Amino acid sequence: MLKLFKITAILEGISYLVLFANMLIVKPTNLDLYKTLLYPIGMAHGVLFIGYVVLAVLLKFQLNWNYQKLGIILGASLLPFATFWVEKKYL
Repeated sequence: MLKLFKITAILEGISYLVLFANMLIVKPTNLDLYKTLLYPIGMAHGVLFIGYVVLAVLLKFQLNWNYQKLGIILGASLLPFATFWVEKKYL
């Protein structure tokens, strides 16, 4: 399950950055393309985010993480590039 969590962490971080790129780069230049890309990118990011949180909680009990480590790992899902850092440092 740890390998699945590592993959999910990387994919969640990538989807977060792609969502930001869509918002910051595509939206000002092409509003139609922005609206077309928003739903699939947002849905993928939402599913990956939920998977990240669920897997983190499951791994907390499986690997006996303390609540501080779980908090850092869950908090990293809210910051860009932080899931990559968590994957390297904590996993």
